[in-house]
Amino acid sequence: MTCVDASGSGITTCAFENSAPPPTHEGYQSHMTEEQSKGWRSDTVQTISERWNGAPGRLCLSHWGRAEKFPGCGPEPRVSAGWPRFTWQMELLKETQHPDAYVQVGRMWVWSFLCLVGWSMLCRGQVLKCDDFTDLDFHESFIGTNLNVKLLLYTRANLECGQEISQVNLLDLPLFQLDRPTAFVIHGYRPTGAPPIWLGHIVRLLAAQEDMNILLVDWNRGAANLNYFSAVANTRKAAENITAFILSMQENGADLSSTHMIGVSLGAHVAGFVGAMLKGKIGRITEDRLDPTDAQFVDVLHTDSDAFGLREPLGHIDFYANGGADQPGCPKTIFSGKSYFVCDHQRSVFLYLCSLNHTCNITAYPCSSYYDFLDGRCLQCESFKPASCPILGYHVNQWRDSLLRLGQTKAFFSTTTESPYCKMSYKVDMVTWNQYTRWGMVIIKLHSGRRVVETRIDHKLSRFEQYTATRMLAQFDEDLTPVQKITICFVTGNVIGPRYKMRLLRIRFTPLEHPDRPQLCRYDMILEENMEMSFRPMACDESRI
Repeated sequence: MTCVDASGSGITTCAFENSAPPPTHEGYQSHMTEEQSKGWRSDTVQTISERWNGAPGRLCLSHWGRAEKFPGCGPEPRVSAGWPRFTWQMELLKETQHPDAYVQVGRMWVWSFLCLVGWSMLCRGQVLKCDDFTDLDFHESFIGTNLNVKLLLYTRANLECGQEISQVNLLDLPLFQLDRPTAFVIHGYRPTGAPPIWLGHIVRLLAAQEDMNILLVDWNRGAANLNYFSAVANTRKAAENITAFILSMQENGADLSSTHMIGVSLGAHVAGFVGAMLKGKIGRITEDRLDPTDAQFVDVLHTDSDAFGLREPLGHIDFYANGGADQPGCPKTIFSGKSYFVCDHQRSVFLYLCSLNHTCNITAYPCSSYYDFLDGRCLQCESFKPASCPILGYHVNQWRDSLLRLGQTKAFFSTTTESPYCKMSYKVDMVTWNQYTRWGMVIIKLHSGRRVVETRIDHKLSRFEQYTATRMLAQFDEDLTPVQKITICFVTGNVIGPRYKMRLLRIRFTPLEHPDRPQLCRYDMILEENMEMSFRPMACDESRI
């Protein structure tokens, strides 16, 4: 608060300004009518006057660029420029019979400030009334639910507070901006009726990528049913609701090419139906059980192809995590209970979330099969140069043009047992000069200080022939750098008889996820069967072989 007597007339003007964003700022919209607003201002003035304890003076108010005159006010109250601010102005007569007038004014400003804060919080509470995802209990799932589709809007301005939106009120919510990209997140089958545990995570992570509209498609009433086939029957009807909303978006100027649909399990069925109903105009669809014609770009992730998923390729690019079937870290027997049925299936969601986290990138390699990938036969990325092979998840759109040119592509990768799931991969080339062919497996350890990581290349026996380069894929659960020492062991499984020796002309390690790092080599060494051999790697020199 500042008080000045600019004219020297004995009339002091005291101004208080609150620079908090007004309710008309984006994300805050007052539901008060003009009539209610006027009433509030009059009541506030009356209250402040009473708090002034009758000291003579005049009170004027201006707010949000509109000036109000009250009886007894002098000049037009000042109107704030730039970002609208609350501006209170009082004119206080300097009267000797009221020596405590300034004290009363100070008290009045404290009271008025509290009024403003309270009103701002009230307006914010009115606007940010949260709409929650449908939470059902097992009893409702047991008896079955009728389909009801809700769209919950999230943006960077309301990450923790969804707002239900429909084609009816599409233009009534200032948070929904048609010129932004829009992502639809569609959950799948919900046998217990509980909301998916990953909803909040994907909202926050998507919002961190870019400023977008995020719409959670809540069709829990319809997906929650012990009868799986009843939920399947509801997918097309759910898609019809979403399609109607998207058509309304298009009619109001939205560009469908910037629309991304992310479907999980049966949610991908829904996304596929929406894409078909819109004749492939949707910009992108992500997940499983789709068709390349459903959108301009379709990327698919397979993690449960031997149970609830599908094995055949369905999109422009199909990612197969660990071959697309059993996932590391998931139970292998039915005695593990519910987790046995859902772990592999849900892994696709958590892999996608990790792709949004930027902790590390999961590179996938186009190949005809997972076994060919493990054999190291598909580690070249010539088709995508100067870029690398495609990266799983949200950012695969960067490879869109190349993938559309190549046609349907199957890409494979391996993961660790837990988040962030990334492995560090090396292409290992070994040139031997034994007279006779050797068969065996290889165990490799990388050392960096006191840290050690190990991998076993044992999915099958490798064949080592004289003067022939044998290529293998070595994948580690941790990225160690710099690599100061390497330990290698040639294993044959032979427990009796003489020990074989394998003579190496060269062994070379090429880091795949980090092509900027140098290759690591060693020349002229002998590996004794079932014995570890350690060495310090050196820079590669092709002239040595």
